[in-house]
Amino acid sequence: MSSCKTAKDVLAFAKSNHVQILDLRFTDLPGLWHHISFPIGQLEEGSFENGFGIDGSSIRGWAAIHESDMLLIPDPTTAMLDPFTKVPTLVMIGDIRDPLTKQRYERDPRYVAIKAQDYLKYTKLADTAYFGAEAEFFIFDNVRFDQNAHSGYYFIDAEEGRWNSGRPFDHEHHNLGYRPRFKEGYFPVAPTDHYMDLRSEMTLTMIQAGIDIECHHHEVATAGQTEIDQRFNELVVSADNMMLYKYCCKQVAAKHGKTVTFMPKPLFQDNGSGMHTHQSLWKDGKPLFGGDGYAGLSQMALWYIGGLLKHAPAIVAFAAPTTNSYKRLVPGFEAPVNLAYSRRNRSAACRIPMYSASPKAKRVEFRPPDPSCNPYLAFAAMLMAGLDGVKNKIDPGEPLDKDIYDLSPEELREVPSLPGSLEKSLEALENDHQFLLEGDVFTEELVQTWIEYKNKQEVNAIRLRPHPYEFSLYYDI
Repeated sequence: MSSCKTAKDVLAFAKSNHVQILDLRFTDLPGLWHHISFPIGQLEEGSFENGFGIDGSSIRGWAAIHESDMLLIPDPTTAMLDPFTKVPTLVMIGDIRDPLTKQRYERDPRYVAIKAQDYLKYTKLADTAYFGAEAEFFIFDNVRFDQNAHSGYYFIDAEEGRWNSGRPFDHEHHNLGYRPRFKEGYFPVAPTDHYMDLRSEMTLTMIQAGIDIECHHHEVATAGQTEIDQRFNELVVSADNMMLYKYCCKQVAAKHGKTVTFMPKPLFQDNGSGMHTHQSLWKDGKPLFGGDGYAGLSQMALWYIGGLLKHAPAIVAFAAPTTNSYKRLVPGFEAPVNLAYSRRNRSAACRIPMYSASPKAKRVEFRPPDPSCNPYLAFAAMLMAGLDGVKNKIDPGEPLDKDIYDLSPEELREVPSLPGSLEKSLEALENDHQFLLEGDVFTEELVQTWIEYKNKQEVNAIRLRPHPYEFSLYYDI
């Protein structure tokens, strides 16, 4: 990102960098970035108030055809040079407004995140919510998939994939045998780790684009599972950065003939990709989550955890929002499905990192989210749940410091868990979303639109189609 704050700053930045194209971006309801481009001469000071017209009826989850005209208003603080275009291109994220009333559009996910930030200040409980998301993803060499009335399949080819290690792989037909074993991909050096240079290029590209990156490494699964960690930032900026993060990862991979997916569970029998989300509240520049309670937490932090745990079944309708998400969130496979908190137990939904005793480092890590989510909606939902916990002093109960696999059946029954499917999480959201409506952060109309869209486009769409494995189970019945 540039250091631009005003329209004048952006125009000067564009001139000094010989920009020729303006590229405005926005996010649809499910969480995909969209863009529209203009010759840079179309950008004037007035553009930051008058905006640019777009058709909102063609965007998933947005307006009906009779109310399709919308304005895209550039946010000068998001200005950056696109690191991938041949032509010098200025990128800005735009906010959506109604062209008649000039009011913000309620289904613009970024507006929801902005309202959540504003609501936090309104409560006077804190003035800043910091979010840091650890998004994991896979790097594949080739992927094919199709679904029609009489066939359906997917096929993944990956340089690091153990399943293809018995045949020649690359163009020279060499197969040197260095492949991570299932669930043993964590931190191996090269040549077992095939993607050090690719991750480094992704990291440096993100830094060039303005994201503060802390580290990168190979993750547990085979097939190039990767994690690149961003430094925490304020909620809206962190969500903006997650959209840019995905863009950079996909673009760098494509440049090298690879493909990246943020689908949480593309591989059977290997680890899925999560997006553990660290969060904390601050006020007047001081951290509010450090204290003398459990794991060095304050009472406020424990109440915040209480809110996350109470509303977790509804939160995951936004934070783990695909049918595929629940192939990862399966009990008994180290997944963070248990609605408990712990300083060590990674199967608990809330973990308290213990790397530092400093009050500034005290935070809550909410582990169920995955990178298929829309970060604006997911971060906003988490914050609203945590604030509900603080306002209502919700007791999170006793910590779960035992190994979940050592618990007796009786003890395990006492630990509630997340819904087992997207359908069930949407039911939980239907039954528990009042906390999201506080301060008009989410609207009833937006929540119902989300539930209707997800049920129609994903839950029912999957339910209607035969699964390939059903042929193995039932064809000869």
